[in-house]
Amino acid sequence: QVQLVESGGGVVQAGGSLRLSCAASGRTFNNYAMGWFRRAPGKEREFVASINWSGSTIYYGNSVKGRFTISRDNPKNTVYLQMSSLKPEDTAVYYCAARMESVLTYNYWGQGTQVTVSS
Repeated sequence: QVQLVESGGGVVQAGGSLRLSCAASGRTFNNYAMGWFRRAPGKEREFVASINWSGSTIYYGNSVKGRFTISRDNPKNTVYLQMSSLKPEDTAVYYCAARMESVLTYNYWGQGTQVTVSS
């Protein structure tokens, strides 16, 4: 089992920045690829970013490319999402997720953290 706890959400004005953190515990963090997803009210869950165990492979959703940066600190068992140039449409609950490198499906999820961007 892997436990994931997100933090860093809040209210920010459009154009501002926030950094989300996701602390992992329970298993060897290095064995897991990590991802960030979000769900806005009335919308389906959306992929935001992912990072492999070493940080050498990173993907971003089209809506956040150039504005968000995912990173990880394996000794601290933590993955981060630096969000810049925030827009009101970035308002959502942001979830951290983990999957074994050999598995395609994310099977561990955090409880989510709310990000609200005011115009």
